[in-house]
Amino acid sequence: MVLVTGGTGFVGAHLLFKLLNEKQTVRAIYRNKKKFDIVKRIFSYYSKNAEALFNTVDWVKADLNDIPALTQAFKDITHVYHCAAFVSFEPDKFDVLHKTNIEGTANIVNFCIANSITKLCYISSIAAIGKPKPGEITTENTAWNPEADNSVYAITKYGAELEVWRGTQEGLNAVIINPGVIIGPGIWNCGSGSIIKTVHNGLKYYTKGSVGYVAVNDVVNTMVLLMQSEVKNERFIIVSNNWSYKKFLTYCADALGVKPPKKEAKMWLLQIGWRLDWLTHKITGKRRKLTKQLADSLVSQSQFNGDKIKAFVDFEYSNLEKEIQETCDFFLN
Repeated sequence: MVLVTGGTGFVGAHLLFKLLNEKQTVRAIYRNKKKFDIVKRIFSYYSKNAEALFNTVDWVKADLNDIPALTQAFKDITHVYHCAAFVSFEPDKFDVLHKTNIEGTANIVNFCIANSITKLCYISSIAAIGKPKPGEITTENTAWNPEADNSVYAITKYGAELEVWRGTQEGLNAVIINPGVIIGPGIWNCGSGSIIKTVHNGLKYYTKGSVGYVAVNDVVNTMVLLMQSEVKNERFIIVSNNWSYKKFLTYCADALGVKPPKKEAKMWLLQIGWRLDWLTHKITGKRRKLTKQLADSLVSQSQFNGDKIKAFVDFEYSNLEKEIQETCDFFLN
């Protein structure tokens, strides 16, 4: 039996759909039944039998730090996809990020070792990879720099990876994937879905930075291919296209039938913005929307090489323009 953590999340739900369509027996961890609607909605994008498919999942309520619940979840499990994570770039959320991403992953790794799990697949992020020298492209071998001004999210995802590598030293077979910005339908209030929603509502500004993008189904396909292969103890950047933010936003706007952003938000404007955001947070307690690290990333020219995966499994990336169009169509419908 296969175990999926974070089964009600964006990647987790898409992964569940693929595993179920491959007739695999699946157990998934959830924390809140309200998020079942997300899974059903994502299933409905691809199947007319979404409800029936959803009911074939063996759902177990558990938290990554709830040892008794995890003990129950790991019974009769052979393979584990660890998708659960807390995503935030707000510095004051570091303790929650650490508890979920690092300590939670340590618990999953420990259970994998204790239960002689055949293989673990951990979904990390390009945020957990180091920054290359100017003009160079980021690869799996780009070294992490602990002295850099890394975001709290990046720090905890990197720490989670260390727990996975620690597990491999204790006999666990594992693979790590580091996807770029993941494009796909289902959740419109965070991630790339919130960007599409913002573009649809009207976005005037873009930034000059660039980053790597990939379709959600490419992410889950590589996860399953790697788990079914003999590959172990390797990491893979999963990025199909390196685009500027302006290019991505323009593609989204065209797919949505709205005007693309025309004005560039200069670095000085972002620097003022994150300081005002910090001040507002201190005075009112409102959640941070723009941190210093996020502002820096929005003007950084980041390039990622996602070709390593092709040398290990039979895989080709899908057409990103088509994936954006389909995702925007789902949003409009």
